[in-house]
Amino acid sequence: MAEHPAYPVGLRLTGRRVVVLGGGQVAQRRLPALIAAGADIRLVSPEATPSVEAMADAGEIAWEQRPYADGDLADAWYALIATSDTDANAAASAEAERHRVWCVRSDDADQATAWTPATGHSEGVTVAVLTTSARQRDPRHTAAIRDAVVEGLRDGTLVAPHQRTRTTGVALVGGGPGDPDLITVRGRRLLAEADVVIADRLGPRDLLAELPPHVEVIDAAKIPYGRFMAQEAINNALIEHAKQGKAVVRLKGGDPFVFGRGMEEAQALAEAGIPCTVVPGISSSISVPGAAGIPVTHRGVAHEFTVVSGHVAPDDERSLVDWPSLARLTGTLVILMGVDKIGRIAETLVAHGRSPQTPVALVQEGTTAAQRRVDATLATVAETVVAQEVRPPAVIVVGEVVGVGPHGTGA
Repeated sequence: MAEHPAYPVGLRLTGRRVVVLGGGQVAQRRLPALIAAGADIRLVSPEATPSVEAMADAGEIAWEQRPYADGDLADAWYALIATSDTDANAAASAEAERHRVWCVRSDDADQATAWTPATGHSEGVTVAVLTTSARQRDPRHTAAIRDAVVEGLRDGTLVAPHQRTRTTGVALVGGGPGDPDLITVRGRRLLAEADVVIADRLGPRDLLAELPPHVEVIDAAKIPYGRFMAQEAINNALIEHAKQGKAVVRLKGGDPFVFGRGMEEAQALAEAGIPCTVVPGISSSISVPGAAGIPVTHRGVAHEFTVVSGHVAPDDERSLVDWPSLARLTGTLVILMGVDKIGRIAETLVAHGRSPQTPVALVQEGTTAAQRRVDATLATVAETVVAQEVRPPAVIVVGEVVGVGPHGTGA
């Protein structure tokens, strides 16, 4: 007799008894979704993984610490059979058949009356992928299809135009350190929904090339300032486009609130009554050193790291940084926007107690194809920057962690 495909259906399990036999890795993977569905879960197993045991301790499931016994499925609506005892699995499967309980078997899909699809979620949508027969089941294949569909929904490339949602107001999106793959999923989706994108020079430029032709892309550096300061002009541009009913994305490099003036823009939008969504981004202060093989902390080497802006020199009266205190720290110092001031910064750190031989790494255009790393010490960094023609954007790392990774070369 020809095998028929499975009939897909969504089970509403809130308050309904679900029996799980076996507390191993299969149960550990499946239980969170059953818990999220609100099921009344009864776990029957002599042992459980620490994660499953924690679910029982938290009261999310009821655990009966014993082997399967006939009658365990009598009150169940759904059963997951995943023990390491083949005979027990077969007996439980037979009981499920007698009681007309839909049953999943991790060890033998042919003997199951239900299959668990590969599932994923995006913005209130659940994607479930099933193969057409038990004999053709390939979990890797179904998972790959699931991932492709979910990714398309999340980044906005798979939604039909008439179904495309738009986030009203302005979204302050952190684009990450430069590699377009390092923007968050939510950030990419909001870009796909945008009518207007106001982008910083340090934002991931490759993402702009993916935008549909109708999207207006505005270079923040080229907004006419007139009687306004640069930041005021950008704030006004955001407000003006949002008041026209457009979905506006303010695309920034790194994270909007790490030396990105994101809060200034959020405050201006709030004062104008414009809804504002903040999407955090991966900060270059951590990701760029990591991409260059430098951990900002390392056991036995650095127990803290400090991120500081270097756009104002230590001897400038506008500086808000306590450089003498930073010099006394033993951990890692990460300096952003400090290439042209690194000479005076290094002199100040040494003058207040940091060793001149402290390793320094300068990572230019980190995470991009143009990334390069230049090593020095506090004593040599000023001349090294000139000799090696280091240019912004570059992240500067000061501390012993510079020599920890496999690429640490010293100075």
